[in-house]
Amino acid sequence: MNINKKKQFDNTLIDRMQYSNNDKQRLLFTALVLSFIVFLLIWRAVDLHVVSRDFLQHQGDARYLREVSEPADRGMIVDRHGEPLAISTPVESVWANPKELLRVKHEWARLCVELNLDLELLQQQLASHADKEFVYLKRHVIPEIAQRVKRLNIPGVFLTKEYRRYYPAGEVTAHIVGFTNIDDVGQEGVELAMNDWLSGTPGSKRVIKDRLGQIVENVEQVNLPHPGNDVVLTIDRRVQYLAYRELKAAVQKHNADAGSVVILDARTGEVLAMANQPAYNPNNRDELLVDHLRNRAITDVFEPGSTIKPFTVAAALESGQYEPHTVIDTSPGLYRIGQNVIRDFRNYGPINVATILKKSSNVGVSKLALSMKPRVMWDVFAGAGFGETTGVSFPGESMGLLSDYYSWRKIERATLSFGYGLSVTALQLARAYTLFAGDGGLKPVTIVRQSPHQRDESLYYKSESVLSAETVKNVRKMLQSVVQDGGTGMNAQIPGYKIAGKTGTVKKSGAGGYIDDSYLSVFVGMAPASDPRLIMVVMVNEPRGEEYYGGAVAAPVFSKVMSGALRILDIPPDDLPLLDGAQVASVSIDRLNGTGLRGVQ
Repeated sequence: MNINKKKQFDNTLIDRMQYSNNDKQRLLFTALVLSFIVFLLIWRAVDLHVVSRDFLQHQGDARYLREVSEPADRGMIVDRHGEPLAISTPVESVWANPKELLRVKHEWARLCVELNLDLELLQQQLASHADKEFVYLKRHVIPEIAQRVKRLNIPGVFLTKEYRRYYPAGEVTAHIVGFTNIDDVGQEGVELAMNDWLSGTPGSKRVIKDRLGQIVENVEQVNLPHPGNDVVLTIDRRVQYLAYRELKAAVQKHNADAGSVVILDARTGEVLAMANQPAYNPNNRDELLVDHLRNRAITDVFEPGSTIKPFTVAAALESGQYEPHTVIDTSPGLYRIGQNVIRDFRNYGPINVATILKKSSNVGVSKLALSMKPRVMWDVFAGAGFGETTGVSFPGESMGLLSDYYSWRKIERATLSFGYGLSVTALQLARAYTLFAGDGGLKPVTIVRQSPHQRDESLYYKSESVLSAETVKNVRKMLQSVVQDGGTGMNAQIPGYKIAGKTGTVKKSGAGGYIDDSYLSVFVGMAPASDPRLIMVVMVNEPRGEEYYGGAVAAPVFSKVMSGALRILDIPPDDLPLLDGAQVASVSIDRLNGTGLRGVQ
C-alpha cells in the first residue's frame, strides 16, 4: 500500500515538473515573440526617422508642400517728365482644380453668377480638363468680385495674384506705348519692342497647402521676384495730348479716313509727339479693332507730293546751276514730257526759284529736276533718309521707297521732283526736314530716352552733313515765304512766330492709276523759323468735302498744335512787333497772367 502511494506521489511530482517545464517554455517563447516585436518596432522607428527619413519627407512634401511661382512687376513706361504711360497693378485671377470642382456641381450656379460665366460653357471647360489640376475660370477680376468669390468658399476654387497693365493716357498714347496681352506680354508699340527689357523675372516660394489646395503656411522663399526695368520715352504727354486732340477734331471735321501727326525736337531728333487716327483704348482689350492698332505714322507709306519740292530745290542749289533769284519760265502753265503733261494750278509765267516753292509750281520744279544730273537729286533724297528706316526700331516700321537713279526716265525724274513715284512715312518726312532745321545734317530719330542700348551721348547732336549751310539758309527762307501772305500755307501762321513750311495735296493712286477726288492733305513745318526748335508733319488721309488742299486741311492743324506746343515748351517768339516801353510792360504783365500770346489758338 505504501509502495503504491509512493509511486503515485512520484508520478504526480513528475507530472508537475513536466508541467513546470512546459510553462517555462511557453513563457520563454512568449518573451522571445515580444522581444522580436519590440525589435521590429524599434527598427521601424529607426527606419522611419533615420534610414527612410528623406524619402518619407519627400513623399509628405509631395502631398502638402508646394513650390509656387510669384509674379514679377513689369517695368513702367513714362514720358520724358516721368509721367506714367503704362503701369502694372496687382489683381486676382480665379482658377479651379477641375477634379475638386466637378464633385460639387450644386455650387456651379453661384459661381457663374459671381463671375458672369455661362453654366454650360463652365461644364464643358471642366469636362475637357477633368484630368488636370489647374484651369483658369476668369483672369484679372476686380477686387470686389475676388472677395465675393472667396467668401463663397467653394471647394476647388482658388485665387491667385497676377498683374494687369493699365494705361493712364488711354488712346492718346496708344499707338506709341502699345499694350500687353492677358499674360503681360507686349503685343504692340513700345510694349512689344522692349518686351524683354520691361519684363520682370518671376520668383518662387515653398508653401504648405491643405487637402483643398489652400495655402496655410509660407515655408521659405526660394527665389525673389525681380521687377522689370522702366522705359523713359522722349514723348511729352502734354504735347502728345494736344496733337491727338486737334488731329481727331480735323479728321472728324473733314470726314477723313485717317490721319497722323509727328512732332520732333529739331535739335536732337527726339519724338515729342506721335498721334494717329483712328485710335483705340488699350485698357479695353475686348473691343480692339485690328485696323486701329497700327501706328500709321511709322507703318503707312504715302507719296509726299509737294512737300518733297524743297529737296529738289536744295539739290538744284547744291548743283551750282541755280540761285534763289534764278528765273524759270513756267509758261503756259504746263510742261509736256513725251506723251505726258505736267500742269500747274495756273500759269505763273516767269518766276524765280524761291517763287517756285511759294506757289508750289510743278512745272518749275520739273524743269529744275530735268536740268540736273539724276545723281545730284538722288544724293539729296537719299541723304534725307528716304528709302530707309529711321532707326527707331519700332514694330512694323516701313522703309518707304526710293528707286535707284540710274533707272529714272525723264518723266520719273519730273514726277519725283514734286513728290510722286516715291513713298515715305510721316516719321521719315519729319526726319528729312531736320536737314533744313539745322546745319544741313540728318538728325538721328529716337523715341526712347533710357534703354539697354542707350546711344553714346557724345554723338547725340552730331549728324553727317548733306547740304551746305548756305543752301539750308536759302531753302528755309523760301519755306517762310510759303507760309506768308500769298503762299499756299498761310493757314499755318502763328502770331508772334516765324514759320517755315510746305503744303502738299496728293492724289491717291489705285489699281487703275490715280483716283479723281481722292487726296492726301499734308503740311510739314518748323518753328521758330529763325532758329527751328520743333518740326511737325500733319497728314490727313482722304478728306471729304470742299476742302482737301494741304493748306486748307493740314495747315490749320499745324497752326493749332504748334502754337500750343511752343507755349507748353516755353519757346520764345521770334516775330514780335517792335514795342515802346509801355507796350513791353503790358505784354509782360499779360504773359504773367497767362493771357496775351498764350491765348492765341
